[in-house]
Order: sequence, then structure tokens, then C-alpha cells
Amino acid sequence: MEPSVVQSKIKAAFHKQVQKDKKIKSAFLLVHSDKLNISLNISGGEAEGPGQLNHMASVGKLFTATLISILYEKDKLSFNDPINKFLDTELMNGLLVLKGKDYSDKITVRHLLMQTSGLNDVFYHLWKKLIKNPDFNITAREAVLWGKKNLKPVAIPGKKFFYTDTNYYLLGMIIENITGKKFHEVMHQYVFNPLGMKHAYMYGFSTPQIKSVSPVAGLFMKGTNFLSVEGVHHIDYSGGSVVAPLEEFLLFMKALLNQKIIKKETLDIMLNDDVYMGFPTLGFNYGYAIWKLKTIPLIMPSKYFCWGGVGVTGAFMFFHPRTETFLIGTFNDYAYRGKALEFMVKKVIKELLKLE
Repeated sequence: MEPSVVQSKIKAAFHKQVQKDKKIKSAFLLVHSDKLNISLNISGGEAEGPGQLNHMASVGKLFTATLISILYEKDKLSFNDPINKFLDTELMNGLLVLKGKDYSDKITVRHLLMQTSGLNDVFYHLWKKLIKNPDFNITAREAVLWGKKNLKPVAIPGKKFFYTDTNYYLLGMIIENITGKKFHEVMHQYVFNPLGMKHAYMYGFSTPQIKSVSPVAGLFMKGTNFLSVEGVHHIDYSGGSVVAPLEEFLLFMKALLNQKIIKKETLDIMLNDDVYMGFPTLGFNYGYAIWKLKTIPLIMPSKYFCWGGVGVTGAFMFFHPRTETFLIGTFNDYAYRGKALEFMVKKVIKELLKLE
């Protein structure tokens, strides 16, 4: 089969998905493979074009984990360091108390990266407050302190996978305390600027080198545009926040894979030090902000294996090693938090494999 035929089939499947679902306001898909001679960058719905900026939600966690890995390579931290080495007493005192026992000093950087700290998730609790009360405002630091008082931990550190933005808020604070700079400043210094991501910025915190003429595409969570809520960027912070056109997310993924940001040995740790996280339909293991598709003979053959980052609003940024293809896209709606991954695997990777 010719690459042009496969590319046309993927394009048709994408537009069919967008057109049949009224929840989708805008959607974007980039598929790139030098090996297969595939280069597709398209948009649908009310999108202004494939170059429009997108807030990719928790895909940004992979950027945060990469910054931690950069500091690891600079010998500023170890993945097994207890986090109280970098965080102040106000944050650490009583951070994780379970059944009367304080485990706060047992939490490591690795636990935060792998979502196994045992801490609860403050994001969705505070998101509900923001929706109900437009005047409510809280920083990421204040959110962690609020969580200590109002939410019960879910497990002893290292004993259970539990996905929470709280872990990545703390990683952002660790980055700030080590570097002496704001999180967004470090992101621009070590990632955006060196990689030529000239339109990229941290939503609500920084500005890009080149301002886009188009607005950021809307990001919908249960009918509400996430980006329209005043103060929402504060509880996004290092748990997401990266805004860029898909082409610049591709620059990041290429750099990560080709050792332009961190060494191969460090990326291997991020990939392979993992835990099974489960998922409603497709199974995944979770590394350091990296989702890895769990393959099962006959049900999900190894040829489908891919890895990358996921956003709860139907965003994905993956690499498929077998075809050497980058797959980046978003449906910009919370309703697609699982369906987007199914689309990527069953409608895109499945077609790419026909070119082998």
C-alpha cells in the first residue's frame, strides 16, 4: 500500500470522528514518520487551522519530568532522594499522615514522578470550586497546603499507583528550589529556547518568543472551557500548562528521542522504571510521566507498542517505535480522555502498520 493511501485513510477517519461527535469543538492531528514517508498535520471542527496553539493538558507532565531528568544529569538531585531535601517545612509537615503515622519523609522524587507517592489529588476538588465561584483563587503551593488539611492520603509511599497533579506541583516546586528560578523560566531556558519552540509558553505564566495571531483552541471539561475560568492556570502549573502548535510538540519529542535534551540512559530510566496503571479499555504502564501501551499476545500485539504523554482532554503525544512514527493530537474535550487513545491505536497505528 502507498503512503499517500494510508495518509488519506487516516485523514478520513479523523474527519469522520470529528463530524459525528457534536461535543468536539476543535480537534488536531499530526502524524509524522520519515521512515514511512508520512507527514500529516490537520485540524477539524471550529479550529482555525493545523498551526493553531493547543493547551495539551497533562501532556505537559512529560516536560516537567524531563526538567527533573535534566537536573538529575546535572547532579542536582537523585531520583531516590527524599523530597524533604528540597521542600520547606511548611509543605512537608504532615504532608502524608495515614492512620496516625507520618510518612512524609518517605516520599521520594521517584514516587512523585511515577505517581506512587500516596498523596491525594487536589486538582479536581479545586476545579469544582473554581467553576462554582469565579472569585476563588489559589496557587499550586496553597493547593498542596489545602490538600493536607482537606484530603486523606490514598496509600503509603511506593505502595500504590494513584494519578494526581499534586505530585507534579511538588516536582515544579523542587525545580524552582534547586534552580532559584520560576518554573516557567526554567522551562523556557532548558526546553523551549534550545529547541526552537518559538510559539511555546506556559499558560498564564509566560509569553512566547513569537506571539501567535490565533487564540489558543478551547479546552472543554464537562461543557466548560477550562481556559475561560479565571485563575485556573494556578492549579495547572507544572501539572500541565504547556501551550504550543503541534509542530513544536513534535520538536520536543524528536529532541527527547534523539538525545538533544537528555541522554539515552536517562530516557531509558524514565521509560522503564514503571508501574502498571490500568485503563478502562487499553492497558498502560506508567514511567516518569510516560504512558506505555501494555501489549498482550493476540489481544494487543507488540507491534502496536508506543509510548508518550496523555492529557485528560483527549490529548496525546506518542512515539511508535516499530514504524518510527510520532503521533500528536487532541480532541480538546474531557469526554475524549479514553477515546483519543483508542483512536490513535485503532485508527492511526493500525493503518501505519499496513506500510510494513
